[in-house]
Amino acid sequence: MPKRLSLAPPSARYLFSALLILALGGCQTIGVEDVTGALGGKSETAGKADTKSDMDALRERYRAKPSDPAIALDYGKALRDSGQRAQAVAVMEQAVLAHPSNKALLAGYGRALADNGNFQQAFDVLGRAHTPEDPDWRILSAQGAALDQLGRNEEAQQYYASALKIVPDEPQVLSNLGLSYMLQNNLPRAEQVLGRAHQRNQNDVRIRANLALVLGLQGREAEAEILVKADLPPDQAAAKVTALRQLLTKKQQQRADK
Repeated sequence: MPKRLSLAPPSARYLFSALLILALGGCQTIGVEDVTGALGGKSETAGKADTKSDMDALRERYRAKPSDPAIALDYGKALRDSGQRAQAVAVMEQAVLAHPSNKALLAGYGRALADNGNFQQAFDVLGRAHTPEDPDWRILSAQGAALDQLGRNEEAQQYYASALKIVPDEPQVLSNLGLSYMLQNNLPRAEQVLGRAHQRNQNDVRIRANLALVLGLQGREAEAEILVKADLPPDQAAAKVTALRQLLTKKQQQRADK
């Protein structure tokens, strides 16, 4: 596939970033996999390093055996989950240098790079984490998300299509594809695809938030707010609705300024 870099316009990049903030409750340092769920997302490491003592223990294990690929991978994931993104990149880079053919390390390194905003490098590294003979749908989806961050939406959609050939109607991939159409301002198509993702997994709050945003951008704010508030405690529901309204107001201002 062509490697030419074509950055998305500022409004599209803002919209994607704001979408991540809405979907995940206000965190502004969010990586590709947080929306995509690609390569397993944070659920893989939830609870592994969520306290200082856990992180300290992992750090000591890594210092004792820095060449152990499993330990490096666990430590890199824990660093990413705790927001230490540059350090995660450094750890994973060293691990890949020591084990250049380890697919799991390459995948982890690609995720760390994407978290850190190095989307072109992440795309390239993720491409080494699997082969055409043995493709991994999670990696294909993550590569697509990186391409979307680079503004290469049509290329991204090809990667999502390849992933969906392996796992038809996988909601994580459909969600990515819907976001890609949204970034192209193809809102009816985005709604259609995100609606399919929501039907497949109605409990995924990120997919609901993505669909709500697309509905709101089409002027259907009441429907969007109902979707955002579903199954949330009143205080969290109010916060999500506020975030959605702020985002929609910002988008309307952008359109008025054009």
